[in-house]
Amino acid sequence: MPFLSSFLLNSSKICLSIFVRGITTKMSGECLNPIEIAKRKAAHQAVDEYVKGNMVLGIGSGSTIVFAVDRLAEKVIKENLQIVCVPTSFQAQMLIVKNNLVLRNLDECTELDCVIDGADEVDCKLTLIKGGGACQTQEKIIAYNSKKVVIIADYTKDSKQLGENYVKGVPIEIIPFARVAVEKKIVSLLGGSINLRMGKMKAGPVITDNGNFVLDWKFPEGIQDWEKVNTKIKMIPGVVETGLFVNMVDAVYFGQKDGSVKIVKSK
Repeated sequence: MPFLSSFLLNSSKICLSIFVRGITTKMSGECLNPIEIAKRKAAHQAVDEYVKGNMVLGIGSGSTIVFAVDRLAEKVIKENLQIVCVPTSFQAQMLIVKNNLVLRNLDECTELDCVIDGADEVDCKLTLIKGGGACQTQEKIIAYNSKKVVIIADYTKDSKQLGENYVKGVPIEIIPFARVAVEKKIVSLLGGSINLRMGKMKAGPVITDNGNFVLDWKFPEGIQDWEKVNTKIKMIPGVVETGLFVNMVDAVYFGQKDGSVKIVKSK
């Protein structure tokens, strides 16, 4: 028994050591794939160019934002900046706390200087599809109340038209009570098909931070006027918010395969 206990203890220490080394290696960038490297490049450059002292900064959601918050934390310490952060989701809130940044909410800071966020797809007019992480409602509220909206993404999110690369459709947050009625109305008005988003690690549908459901609308080809489409969907009772961001973006930073960053700004 003493031998077994000693063996288990040593095995645990070895496993923990490997686990910690793995985290350190990944955080140092040695294990990042090309897409993650592109995300990091875009995130770092956007933070370096847009974040200044005494800002109220919106923190978006998604995988790319992790790199942005890491860079922000470094910049705050290095340059001794006074920055207040307002999150768009529980994930963003945890990132802010983890990195010892100043956390505030929208009630305390109703006007933001800038928000840095990600996107699932960006078209040539800088119209976005967002909501792959089911946070589009909070993200749009923060974007609407920000003086500048800066998007960070990798090269796979850069499209001429929506639906070219992101094929899951437009996320739409809805009141659960209205699910079937909303589904039927959207299809009758605009065509396409709709799926209720289901949870991957739970039985049943995805539940947003607001306690609602998310529909993914696979829209028909050929749509040109996304502002009109967005308005039509939002006018349906039971719809909380869409993942369409039209005429809201100031700049998009696309990390490229070759390590460069493509910057597209609104006209």
